[in-house]
Amino acid sequence: MRGLLVGRMQPVHEGHLEVIKRILEEVDEVIIGIGSAQLSHTLKDPFTAGERVLMLTKALTEKGIPASKYYIIPIQDVACNSIWVAHVKMLTPPFKCVYSGNPLVQQLFKEGGHQVTIPPLYNRKLYSGTEVRKRMLEGKDWESLVPSSVFEVIQEIDGVSRIKQLTIKEVNEIK
Repeated sequence: MRGLLVGRMQPVHEGHLEVIKRILEEVDEVIIGIGSAQLSHTLKDPFTAGERVLMLTKALTEKGIPASKYYIIPIQDVACNSIWVAHVKMLTPPFKCVYSGNPLVQQLFKEGGHQVTIPPLYNRKLYSGTEVRKRMLEGKDWESLVPSSVFEVIQEIDGVSRIKQLTIKEVNEIK
């Protein structure tokens, strides 16, 4: 059986990997949809879809999860919720169940006739993209929240500097 997990992964952190490991205890393969793939270079969505695919691929390899167990598919948003499920199905291999903590995603897939499960979140207060990005901005320890391979990708793309520059840009836009 194949399941679908959709998340923005901004950036990939240890919580994502724990959720993926737990999902793989229930299904044979997981499709990991990189949500809002068209967004990047904002404070909420600083990383490109390609950077997130790179982070996720390297992190799954680091954690010993075989590539035969997952598919990583960037999924762009569409402006009309009523066609979003069909859009996702067009982009992905077939799946039987959907894992999502997002109430809108849950509702859309339930209305589309899919089995929806809320994934078991792993220490959500600590392991969230918002917390990782906040710590990056504040110069606090964010490295311990992500796999070492994700740290290396963020270093390679100078991701912390990008987030700091985006803060300056957004503050200037408000003025």
